[in-house]
Amino acid sequence: MAAPDPLRTSRQCLVVVAPDWNAKSGVLRAFERTNSRSAWQSHGPAIPVVLGKKGLAWGRGLFAGSTGAAKIEGDNRAPAGIFQIGPAFGYAPRSAARWIKLAYFPLTKESEGVDDPHSRHYNQLVNRSEVARVDWKSSEQMFRNDDLYKWGAVVAHNSARTPGAGSCIFLHIWKNSSSATAGCTAMAERDLVSLLRWLKPGAHPVLVQMPAPEYEAARGQFGLPPPR
Repeated sequence: MAAPDPLRTSRQCLVVVAPDWNAKSGVLRAFERTNSRSAWQSHGPAIPVVLGKKGLAWGRGLFAGSTGAAKIEGDNRAPAGIFQIGPAFGYAPRSAARWIKLAYFPLTKESEGVDDPHSRHYNQLVNRSEVARVDWKSSEQMFRNDDLYKWGAVVAHNSARTPGAGSCIFLHIWKNSSSATAGCTAMAERDLVSLLRWLKPGAHPVLVQMPAPEYEAARGQFGLPPPR
């Protein structure tokens, strides 16, 4: 169920608009405002992004539409809706990531994103050695041999950790501009770093991600910024 205004406390907004539900790519635009009553102003250039291999489906966040498919675990769809952003994460130790204002989770070889719906740690980033009892049979190693998670931020999809509703959704670095994801929103490293330098927890940043027709409907309902 939607909050009366899911952006009522937000002063930073990342808008991703895709052509349709099956789109594997879209465009991200950043916006900011001085308070909840002021107009949204564009921040920085448009950023190309890649989405899920099978497009999008409604996620669980601050808002989701009433018609259309809902995201489930393993569907290879990026969540559509409105979501809080954070914490950030990366391969660097905390001391080398002080330029990031969001809360920061330093990844190590023990860091895992738990995607087992039967685990009490479902949809969480954890360090294996810090968990009293490892109860999951499926997870993603976060400290990878590539740079996909060198920098990133958690998209707060399914924060209630409802089993099977989808897990471990991030903003992260893409492999390339034509490689879709398992459900995350990915972009070039330089663009992600620029966003991470800008995002502030006190501004309550959100990700608004939808196909164009659904975005236009939500824009009228919540006063979202223009997509262009």
